Amino acid sequence: MPTIYYIRHGETQWNADGRLQGVQDTALNELGRRQAVQAGQILADLFVRDGRDSSKLPFLSSPLNRARSTMELVRGALQLQPLDYAIDDRLREIGYGRWEGFTLAEMQAADPIFFARRLADKWRVAPDGGETYEAVQQRMSDWYAQVKADTVVVAHGGTARALMVALGFETPQGAADLPIAQGAVYVFGDGGLKKYS
Repeated sequence: MPTIYYIRHGETQWNADGRLQGVQDTALNELGRRQAVQAGQILADLFVRDGRDSSKLPFLSSPLNRARSTMELVRGALQLQPLDYAIDDRLREIGYGRWEGFTLAEMQAADPIFFARRLADKWRVAPDGGETYEAVQQRMSDWYAQVKADTVVVAHGGTARALMVALGFETPQGAADLPIAQGAVYVFGDGGLKKYS
């Protein structure tokens, strides 16, 4: 089982405001940039502990700006060339369709019936024009099936939850509301799932 060193992008203003980002291309805020550097330092410590050479590992990012900026800051913290990484569209965040840009409170006020239905089954209910977590789980399974070596990934909270379920580390019910920290490193491997922060 290849080991995945997984980092969620740093904070954006939309994160701070509690807005659903989905596939919107938001930028890191100042805290988000500090979190990205912190994640890079944690990763550097893990590589020293594990005797890993970071220059020999593949690095993959979601195509969204907040993930790419995080990746570049992580690589800088590792003293690697910041732009030397690959993009994989399957790592993009879950799409929230017409609810992107809204807070959960605004979503509930605008459509309380749909909001209650989604709350009851977050894994299989999607907003208009959005994706289900079930669909994201499938694309993360497809992605992981093609991973051949230990890999560093920078992506999103939604894709982290989906990967946890795809690899059997979480149930859909457990993963749906699981907070995914920024400025941390999640290690998916033979020994299970571990968080370093």
